[in-house]
Amino acid sequence: MKILLTGANGYIGMRLLPLLLEAGHEVVCVVRNAKRLAVDAKMRERIEIIEIDFLEDPEPSKLPIDIDAAYYLIHSMSSSTQDFDEKEARSASHFLKYLAPTHCQQVIYLSGISNEEELSKHLSSRKNVEEILSKGEVALTVLRAAIIVGSGSASFEIIRDLCEKLPLMITPKWVKTRCQPIAIRDVMHYLTGVLGTEATYNESYDIGGPDILTYKEMMQTYCTVRNLRLYIFDVPVMSPRLSSYWLYFVTSTSYKLALNLVDSMRVEVISKDTRLQELLNVQPIGYRTAIELAFEKIEQNQVISSWKDSMVSGRFRRGLEPYIQVPKYGCLKDEKQLPLTHPEQALENIWSIGGNKGWYYATTLWKIRGYIDKLFGGVGLRRGRTHPNKIYEGDSLDFWRVLLADKEDKRLLLFAEMRVPGEAWLEFCIDEKNVLHQTATFRPRGLWGRIYWYLMLPFHYFIFEGMIRNIATSK
Repeated sequence: MKILLTGANGYIGMRLLPLLLEAGHEVVCVVRNAKRLAVDAKMRERIEIIEIDFLEDPEPSKLPIDIDAAYYLIHSMSSSTQDFDEKEARSASHFLKYLAPTHCQQVIYLSGISNEEELSKHLSSRKNVEEILSKGEVALTVLRAAIIVGSGSASFEIIRDLCEKLPLMITPKWVKTRCQPIAIRDVMHYLTGVLGTEATYNESYDIGGPDILTYKEMMQTYCTVRNLRLYIFDVPVMSPRLSSYWLYFVTSTSYKLALNLVDSMRVEVISKDTRLQELLNVQPIGYRTAIELAFEKIEQNQVISSWKDSMVSGRFRRGLEPYIQVPKYGCLKDEKQLPLTHPEQALENIWSIGGNKGWYYATTLWKIRGYIDKLFGGVGLRRGRTHPNKIYEGDSLDFWRVLLADKEDKRLLLFAEMRVPGEAWLEFCIDEKNVLHQTATFRPRGLWGRIYWYLMLPFHYFIFEGMIRNIATSK
């Protein structure tokens, strides 16, 4: 079958893509920016990539006409707290217009469980998208899931952040809300199982794991698996905004996503439907086992995708290209270079920078800078990196965004997503003479931007000097 995969570089799409290829399907990946589709060269040769922004007006004849089925995996919850529902509705409507001229027989949409009368804005938006997609001429299959548990998923990483960092929590009343988490492996079984299965056409199904737990019980189970001590004291009142700030400062989530998550956590998301489980003969994985499987992937450095790499909420929604060309005028620079004795090792060091590896010099100061950034509403350092020594364009790297990662050309270019009064780039490259060049470029915004740069000069001198030296000599 020829499959259209939207949201191909998202958390679900990145995991679904190799499964579709392994099953022998021909896959057309739709992304906003082809360069940031984080797949290797061999996989790129096996897929077709089309650039489409579904928020923009549709362009006729952009999709191949011989598509057999399509996955709709586009969500905008992390993009805003106000109009993400309008964006999701617009994307769904434009998707149908793109799909209309094709021979597509089935659309598969991953939605959220919505069995309660009073829904959150997030769940209401997902249900509205279902209704929009159902008005198309193509058969629709809807899978409704609650929290998805897997390495790199937003829900799992937030629980992980909370439990690993806080032995004692004073929590709001939403920790008593029940939900039915599902393992990412089971989600993949369902997504691939309904493909081309005519019995699922024009049907909606709840999918969930075998356990119904409160959020408090989910955190306690996590700590049991990880041999951590956790004391939870819940209070009857804590405003959604205060809860959102709590999640934002303790975990790696953005404030916008935290606010939308807190809004959804007051609603029970429990499956009332096991038809698909019986139809596809899926034996769902329990919550505890799902955690253990997630850590197997983490410990083996096999995390395929992470929600932290999403660029929906950033300035890069329309692409990386405007920032790849580092400006030359009106900028302040810190340039250093060092001849290399072992250039290949230095290249590996560059490709391993950030995350658990740190920044090769004064990592504590980098962490303090991350805390300050978080305090002023930035992303902080907690995003880390998805893989310890693989980097793709568009990846998040602590409070940087990867603009260019060309290992063959020995060049890595990062753009700062931290809160600064201007724009900042950090570039590493190794030239033909095996000289390592490290350049920090800052384009200040107004007087405060220049004051900021000169105040940071003493720190820059020691940090950047120590960083290039250790990158060149570390093994």
